[in-house]
Amino acid sequence: MTDTSNWAEFPHDSKPFDYTGGKLAKAWPNLHRGDCEPFPDADRIARLDPANEDPAGTAEVLADAWRAFHRGDFADAVNLADSIGLLGHAVANKASGIYADYLEQDDEAKLAIYKAGIERAEQACRAYPDDANAHYFHAFLLGRYSQCISVATALAQGVGGKIKASLEKALKLAPEHAEALTAMGLYHAEIIDKVGKLVGSMTYGASADKSMKCFEQALALTPDAAIAHLEYGNGLYLLYGDKRLDESNAAYAQAAACKAIDAMQQLDIEYARASSE
Repeated sequence: MTDTSNWAEFPHDSKPFDYTGGKLAKAWPNLHRGDCEPFPDADRIARLDPANEDPAGTAEVLADAWRAFHRGDFADAVNLADSIGLLGHAVANKASGIYADYLEQDDEAKLAIYKAGIERAEQACRAYPDDANAHYFHAFLLGRYSQCISVATALAQGVGGKIKASLEKALKLAPEHAEALTAMGLYHAEIIDKVGKLVGSMTYGASADKSMKCFEQALALTPDAAIAHLEYGNGLYLLYGDKRLDESNAAYAQAAACKAIDAMQQLDIEYARASSE
């Protein structure tokens, strides 16, 4: 169980992100266009966990965890997810990762959250090998861990290969997983930024063209998602520096102009706005 007792609260108004009752199912396609997460229902729970004696009740706990995530109660989301075990891996890892990324101020606590998420994701990959988000959140958390310790150090530890392998698995299972496409675009860009085009290509299979293609696919799938524009802007700067600074800044401006439909998107937008000032 993740200790969430000292987690900070969501610093913005969460009222617009109320998905109580049937609101969640109605909004689900828009809320999860980026991560392709299936709606939590009893049939899916029963398929994933045939020994589960109350799949309907478990599905409702999982839905409540997602409601908590979307309104910005990340601690509650993780606690509810952990209460049903590994079935809650996706929301637990997304909530803890977004919380650590944006709201946790202590570097050691942040690192601990990423490590706990990586372990949870590894267990999920073994338990549910056909679940795209088991692999995606493994890559997502490894990527955040890498940025926390420095990408260069992470590459020396062999983390880069693990990130790429998990993203490739996620995209094989869900080719239109926009968040995985965005992460793959950033992976290529960060590799090239750290080791150069030649070594990046020969050692890691990284290329600027692949990076841009991934970003473009993600933007086509989720044009209203701030994170797709944010990471595209980051990728442009990592790959081309000042040569494409105007385009990078424009991507950030586009992210800042997006309208949030949940707490995560609000945090993405606020970050873009602060970075554009």
